[in-house]
Amino acid sequence: MKYLIVGSGIFGSVFANEAAKRGQNITVIERRKHIGGNIYTESIDNIQVHRYGAHIFHTSNKKIWEYITRFAEFNRYTNSPVANFKGEIYNMPFNMNTFNKMWGVVTPQQAKEKIDHQRQEMAGKTPANLEEQAISLIGRDIYEKLVKGYTEKQWGQKASDLPAFIIRRLPVRLTYDNNYFNDTYQGIPIGGYTQIIEKMLDNKLIDVHTGVDFFDKKDEYLKQYDKVIFTGMIDKFFDYQLGELQYRSLRFETEELDVDNYQGNAVVNYTDAETPYTRVIEHKHFEFGKGDKGKTIITREYPKDWKRGDEPYYPVNNTKNNALYKQYQELAKSVPNVVFGGRLGQYRYYNMDQTIMAALKVVSKEFGE
Repeated sequence: MKYLIVGSGIFGSVFANEAAKRGQNITVIERRKHIGGNIYTESIDNIQVHRYGAHIFHTSNKKIWEYITRFAEFNRYTNSPVANFKGEIYNMPFNMNTFNKMWGVVTPQQAKEKIDHQRQEMAGKTPANLEEQAISLIGRDIYEKLVKGYTEKQWGQKASDLPAFIIRRLPVRLTYDNNYFNDTYQGIPIGGYTQIIEKMLDNKLIDVHTGVDFFDKKDEYLKQYDKVIFTGMIDKFFDYQLGELQYRSLRFETEELDVDNYQGNAVVNYTDAETPYTRVIEHKHFEFGKGDKGKTIITREYPKDWKRGDEPYYPVNNTKNNALYKQYQELAKSVPNVVFGGRLGQYRYYNMDQTIMAALKVVSKEFGE
């Protein structure tokens, strides 16, 4: 079999690695000038810079953890973002440190009583939008300072216009614990993510080409290869013939600063409406300050509406878009030699471990295991 893999992100690279181990001939094409998709990291000032936003690997699946750690050694980084609301600093996720700073409460019982009291304004009401849903979960104070502005920037809409189901739950911990994830395994690969993709694609049966756009020779590729693993946008593959799926895009501003330490944390979320970016990443803190002395790299992250030509980062999984995606899934049956995978091909907000699981599931189906 001759396989063409469109995209060298984690989904395509896992499939390529597994297929090559089974003796298949693989060609990987990547539109960008580098491999790795959105998990690509590059070294600047001996700091591993996450070029397309922060990527913290976390999972509770032991098999997935054992799988990814074959390709790199991981440090013990724990995701503990802080929120900056007009200069006030709060711990995330919402925990006793957050509640102590917000209200001066000290015990879990005091925090619970305060939250329950604030939730009363929604008593007996069914939340009709995201704003009401958030207030019903954590009360108005936390909503106004730590949810509203950030969410409205992230989605580009007023919280009162967003559907309630976007926030099905909010993490509320009545402990002094700033660990954002509850997963068993968590960390950052020492030396960055790009090495993982390089090792996955390091096989004589895998031929990799960067700076190549599938859509420049789509029909030719489909005839030339027995099977195509496509990790781009499923609606673009079909030339948007059923309509555009909705995505959110991002703009990154990366800056080198002549200081050792800019903000004291890897991720700081800006939760007020006035600050135009949602967060600032200081990359050296992913590896506990490692990097050149007197240098640091920061990235500001600006959400934006997606339009054709922009990079799509997040599928907008509301009822309308999910229904349209199902129509594209039906249309995909007309091209049985194409497998759609990854966050864009399967139109799902996958974490990295979920992406690996999805790729291994396709491998198992493809090779009858």
